[in-house]
Amino acid sequence: MFKKVFTLVLMTPLLIGSYGTLQAQEEAPEPMWESFYITPDNTKLKALGEAMSKHNKKYHKEGVHRAVVYNVVSGPNMGKMVWQMGPLGFSDLDTRPSEGGHDEDWRDNVMPNVKKMQSGEYWRQNNKVSNTEMLQGDDMTYKILHVRFFEVENGNGYQIDHLMDQIGKAVKDMEGENPWGMYDNMFRQGNLGRHLATVMFHKNWASYDKERKFKDSFLKVNGKDSWDAFNKGMTSAFSNSWDEIWEYNDALSGN
Repeated sequence: MFKKVFTLVLMTPLLIGSYGTLQAQEEAPEPMWESFYITPDNTKLKALGEAMSKHNKKYHKEGVHRAVVYNVVSGPNMGKMVWQMGPLGFSDLDTRPSEGGHDEDWRDNVMPNVKKMQSGEYWRQNNKVSNTEMLQGDDMTYKILHVRFFEVENGNGYQIDHLMDQIGKAVKDMEGENPWGMYDNMFRQGNLGRHLATVMFHKNWASYDKERKFKDSFLKVNGKDSWDAFNKGMTSAFSNSWDEIWEYNDALSGN
């Protein structure tokens, strides 16, 4: 689940260069993750777990190439795993582990226990609308990810920035800690439907019993007459959406 926002300021030619340098220094790069689904061979789950755990803890333990594994427990991909690496930038892919036995280990020990890999994707976070500051350095405290995928209606993508900005403002206004992120799929998806995604991070399942007054916050920050227009905009901007719940698998992850 990704786009860059640039601020253009009209200044004299003498000041434009220095201002651009200052902006580049102050703006944090938007993080990106590589991910793909793994369909395990259910007759080889123990072997897969052992092989993937050893692989990730040896080659993907820390830094930009750190790997995290999630079990998909709800939604159309239930029963699969998600392998995710990052946060990183595209340049980090040039230095990803490949030598020292990495590729051979994945080929000879992990892949024989896998039926299929699919949806290899790169998801970039939209920092402007996301509310993920509390995750920094402690993201595994939130072990359950509520991922909502969206398929953009052809010709209506122009509405997305405004709609996601409205959601982001509302989430940031809600009481308590409500980490939420919006992510762009970096490469064209056609009719596959996985154009963008939002993620609500949960510490546990019990948090679903907590009442979150999203609509109240939405009306407060976007205006008392904004709700109907927002829902109409979501209906026209997206042709489809669906949820998946991912649970963090500590045993198989690199950390």
